[in-house]
Amino acid sequence: ELVQVFQDISEDPSCRAVVISGAGSAFTPVGIDLADLGSLLAQLPDGDTARRAWALRRRILDFQESFSAMERCPKPVIAAVHGACIGAGVDLISACDIRFCSQDASFQVKEVDMGLAADVGTLQRLPKIVGSQSLVNELALTARVMRAPEALSCGLVSRVLPDKQTLLDVALAAASAIAARSPVAVQGTKINLVYARDHSVGEGLQHVATWNMAMLQTEDIPKSVQAALDKKGPEDVPFAKL
Repeated sequence: ELVQVFQDISEDPSCRAVVISGAGSAFTPVGIDLADLGSLLAQLPDGDTARRAWALRRRILDFQESFSAMERCPKPVIAAVHGACIGAGVDLISACDIRFCSQDASFQVKEVDMGLAADVGTLQRLPKIVGSQSLVNELALTARVMRAPEALSCGLVSRVLPDKQTLLDVALAAASAIAARSPVAVQGTKINLVYARDHSVGEGLQHVATWNMAMLQTEDIPKSVQAALDKKGPEDVPFAKL
């Protein structure tokens, strides 16, 4: 349902930021459902290998879209990770814009232990998040567990909080701070950050110039400037929904 959820969020002018957290004892305490994996392979059509491969490729692309929809959503997405974050959980948080975790958090790229290469985003996004290709290779090839302090030091998360409740409080406070800003500015910033990640500096500059030739005409700029002159914060400005 993630695809539909984030399509709805993208189109909902009342939503300005998103927090994703785990409801149970951990963020994602297990990885892929092994029964589902077996069922997926069993449901492939009999016969020709090429046709079986095409059917499997379509299913993989469907799974990928679940997380790409989060990245494509113009509203900033904050991941609040407590406890274990295993397998697809790492795929999920890699598609988020901001990642916080609690002191007890752990991260594991588990797919090699299941006999497959991770195929829904970790191998593509994690190297652009973590500063060391060697570290990404080690995590992906050995499936070792990374703890919260290491996740902070390598840049996977930007903050480590003492417990789950503090984590949620901080994540929601960050979301509230984002939501108080101009939605034109916030959504434009996210879209251009994602674009810049996958393009050259020159291409990114051209993109933001084209973007802002329209967006700089927003009424949100004079509102923001006046608030600053009046020594008010963004939360005091009635920015219209977008």
